[in-house]
Amino acid sequence: MPQRVLLTGATGFIGRNLHGPLEEAGHDVRCLTRQVEEARRLWPQRRWVGGDLGDSASLPSALEGCDTAYYLVHGMGAHRPGWAEEELRWARNFAQAAGLAGVRRIIYLGGVAPQGSPSEHLLSRLNTGETLRAGPVPTLELRAGMIIGAGSASWTIVRDLAARLPAMVLPAWLSHRSEPVAMEGVLAALLAGAHFDLPESTWWDIPGPEALSGSEILLRLAAVMGRKPLLLKIPLITPRLSSHWIRLVTRADYSVARELVEGLTSDLLATRPGYWEAAGLPPPLGLEEAMGQALAAEAGTLPRAGRVAETLAGWLTPRNHPSR
Repeated sequence: MPQRVLLTGATGFIGRNLHGPLEEAGHDVRCLTRQVEEARRLWPQRRWVGGDLGDSASLPSALEGCDTAYYLVHGMGAHRPGWAEEELRWARNFAQAAGLAGVRRIIYLGGVAPQGSPSEHLLSRLNTGETLRAGPVPTLELRAGMIIGAGSASWTIVRDLAARLPAMVLPAWLSHRSEPVAMEGVLAALLAGAHFDLPESTWWDIPGPEALSGSEILLRLAAVMGRKPLLLKIPLITPRLSSHWIRLVTRADYSVARELVEGLTSDLLATRPGYWEAAGLPPPLGLEEAMGQALAAEAGTLPRAGRVAETLAGWLTPRNHPSR
């Protein structure tokens, strides 16, 4: 049944890609942004409403009449002191405003809980989910690890490393495992959440089909690109030091890279899988197919300097010859 939906984070990686599937499913989608005119210029066919999660007075009108609200916002990119506390305040504001507006459910995309101590970024995402679930509106929290898709920060780092380095150093943190999932699967999971049986707030992990170390992910991606880079094990390199060479090689912002890398200091594995079956969804795409789709989506979009760097790296990198 079609619903009235408020989409927060509508200009971000997941939000801008979720809009189409929501409309195709027949939902009436309202997109929240602080910069309405800029958003309308970029996406003139979408319905934009003004609002600021930090200003609770701006939320009631945006939420009015909505059945479901997607919460796809997190403050990692702000890099301001106290951003994690600010993020919790946003979540409290939103949960309270949604309850007053009569919203029937909130769907939040969070992050997988690590087996060790979480980084500030991961802890904030987990705390945000807990805050939303503690609010007056039943909330479905879906936890994903690395999302394979054009525009994903973690995918951009892995993709650029595989494309631009004929040889790679392998610090110890690349031995930890995660379960990368295709963007297509994440969008399907979020879309299904609008009709998922939700008598009370709950959470699920949405893992990809394989648990792989960071080095295995890099090698599999390099193979998809037809390359076989030289790997050098240097376990003494810290995540903070790694974030500096990631900044030099990839398109990732240093602060974002640092937060993402520091989140990889222990395994990121699902502890509550089963959402795909519970929501009546097929398993997500396999790793190579997901990578191939993400690479194809980025084709022709790189700046000239990036294309030159990758061409030179391709000449220097041994080719991967699949067995026949």
